[in-house]
Amino acid sequence: MQLGTANRKQTIWAAVLGVIALFAVVYEVVPIFWTGSDPVPVQASTSNATRPAPRASGKNGKKAPVAENLDPTLRLDMLNATEKTLYEGSGRNIFVAQAEVVIPKPIAPGQIDPAKVVETYHPPIQPPPQPIPLKFFGFASKPGEPKKVFLSKDEDVFVAGEGEIVDRRYKIVHISPTSVEIQDVVNSGPPQTIQLTQG
Repeated sequence: MQLGTANRKQTIWAAVLGVIALFAVVYEVVPIFWTGSDPVPVQASTSNATRPAPRASGKNGKKAPVAENLDPTLRLDMLNATEKTLYEGSGRNIFVAQAEVVIPKPIAPGQIDPAKVVETYHPPIQPPPQPIPLKFFGFASKPGEPKKVFLSKDEDVFVAGEGEIVDRRYKIVHISPTSVEIQDVVNSGPPQTIQLTQG
């Protein structure tokens, strides 16, 4: 007996939900097929209020197109005015993130740019090389042996011949009776002449 009552309640609830779903579908679908003119807005009851004139309706209540916006006439005067308009931009390319490099103005043929003349005939002055901190104070060679000289730097004393390296950077290029030519191989500078120190 209870089983039949439960089935009956379920059937009633199913029917109620089906009716509600049917009304919802009808409410959503049926307005699509309705045709008719737009409702006329109610005029306000104020004394100074004005209502715009209603638009003319065509057949079957459809709105008539606005005539002033759909003029197909070709206006040649306006077309000529737009063709004569010259674009005057700011000179900046909007498609480039950074500013463009300014190209120098070319000079007339047969003339020479003064800046290039200065660069060509007056090269920048290079600073003089640092003096080699060695002192030449005597010879260390014996008769029949290659020439060697005594060189000092602060408290250090070196004995070297031509082609040898002193203090890991100074090369002895040439030894003469009164001087010696030494080159700084680290800075690749020209050879410097160091005179014999007397006493």
